[in-house]
Amino acid sequence: MAGNSFGKLFKITTFGESHGVAIGVIIDGCPAGLTIDLDFIQSELDKRKPGQSKITTQRKESDVVQILSGTFEGKSTGTPISLLIPNEDQRSKDYGHNVDIYRPSHADYTYDAKYGIRDHRGGGRSSARETAARVASGAIAKLLLKKYGVEIFAHVTSVGTIVAPNLESNSISALLEQREENIVRCADPATANQMIDFIDSVRKDGDTVGGKIGCILKNCPVGLGEPVFDKLHADLGKAMLSINAVHGFEYGSGFAGSEMRGSEHNDIFLAGDKPKTLTNFSGGIQGGIANGMDINFVVAFKPVATIMHNQQTINSAGEAAEIKGKGRHDPCVVPRAVIIVEAMAALVLADHLLRNKVSRI
Repeated sequence: MAGNSFGKLFKITTFGESHGVAIGVIIDGCPAGLTIDLDFIQSELDKRKPGQSKITTQRKESDVVQILSGTFEGKSTGTPISLLIPNEDQRSKDYGHNVDIYRPSHADYTYDAKYGIRDHRGGGRSSARETAARVASGAIAKLLLKKYGVEIFAHVTSVGTIVAPNLESNSISALLEQREENIVRCADPATANQMIDFIDSVRKDGDTVGGKIGCILKNCPVGLGEPVFDKLHADLGKAMLSINAVHGFEYGSGFAGSEMRGSEHNDIFLAGDKPKTLTNFSGGIQGGIANGMDINFVVAFKPVATIMHNQQTINSAGEAAEIKGKGRHDPCVVPRAVIIVEAMAALVLADHLLRNKVSRI
């Protein structure tokens, strides 16, 4: 199957299925000499793993990562790094009811139509289980970016119609601490409590709900991004839209910018040793290239497609059928998706950081 790789110089290829033996990723292009902190990689995976709380799927996976190649004495060797995450808690029998039935708003029909075969057990390759491999490789990208002072922070900004206020703190460490103090991963404690109660009520109704994740990239080197097809925001958009359940991406002023005049929207430069702008409607990117200001974007996630209600659908023969959701699923994906958004942002920046080193003599 094509389309399993991402990046050009810092390149990842993920493999594995939801109910297979394991999932994993091969990272090609990581420079030699980078300290590979296994504890940090594991801590990132722990933020994504299932079974964390009452508002996430109850599938139990320890997601303990194994490094199979590409390191020696704790450092990258410049050769491909292979990471493996065994699957431990597959319950394939939970999907016996939909062997020949297409679940509404899932990839069942489209996979079958494209390949003529599909893994009905949790969606196989289309399952969000695959994103654990992205988080593992994204952690290594974060380790690389840390050497350049780049900081990445994402948190849940909305669940349904509950919206968190804009963050005022400039300290990423403080924001991270606030985010990790609640199970919904919203950096505003009061809003977090509302979100948790709402998601729990939706779960008890056998339903699901969507939400949004906001992300800030600080200290991104000026010049990252290519001026035409590989604009930095274009690659960030592709990265985010490749995440399961993502239906929208906007950066800077986003769609609201279309309602403004140029006299309002232009970011005026301020004099100084390091150019800055008075406002940041550009979202830290101009002409597809990072300008040194904070890069900020928002990612919108749809409600999880599996609900615990009877739904009308069709089977593989095109006949009318009925299906009821079974198994273990998130009532809202955004609490666990926060770290996935950060990982994909890190992979984009790491790739463009390496590419930018050959942009001029």
